[in-house]
Amino acid sequence: MPATRDLSDIETATLGLFLETRFMAPSIQGLDLQARVCGPALTIRMSGDDGAPLVEALSGARPCQVIVIDRCGDLRHACWGAVTSAAAQTRGVVGSVIDGFVTDRSAKLAANFPVWCRGRSPVTTKPRGLGGEVNVAVNCGGLAVRPGDIVLVDENGVVVLDPAKAADHVARARQMQTDETAILARLKAGETMAEITRARAT
Repeated sequence: MPATRDLSDIETATLGLFLETRFMAPSIQGLDLQARVCGPALTIRMSGDDGAPLVEALSGARPCQVIVIDRCGDLRHACWGAVTSAAAQTRGVVGSVIDGFVTDRSAKLAANFPVWCRGRSPVTTKPRGLGGEVNVAVNCGGLAVRPGDIVLVDENGVVVLDPAKAADHVARARQMQTDETAILARLKAGETMAEITRARAT
């Protein structure tokens, strides 16, 4: 990924200081709170208990991609488990974001494969071949996601950026994180938030 699109040192919460609309629902959270990954989206739309679209996507996935799955409102079936994590890792996928449920949490953590989802379920999808789409615009966590959009996920949640705007967002976020380090140092030195805020305003 070009350096201008590498958000691996950026926190989603930093982007949240100046962006409002590019975040998924906060209910989509990571199974491992220490994980942070970023990469271009490989999108999947799959409904109900049919896991065939995921089989197709994993077979053609490329290194550094983040799989983004639109579950079309399914609130029962887990579409991701130990086997899909292993398949993704062998293709070089760096993580997955699922608007739905997963299973085999302990196996994912043991394999060190980062997953963000709405929760867990013991009832799984099956490769029925009834429909679904890969590499199309999807809705995940209330957010429109296109193939190739830049996905950043960390302990605070999920943000998805237009590749054409990612460089500007990266530069602004890095500067804000640098400024925050200076503010923390001033607080430790004894200044108050009011003093720092007044100084910045003038």
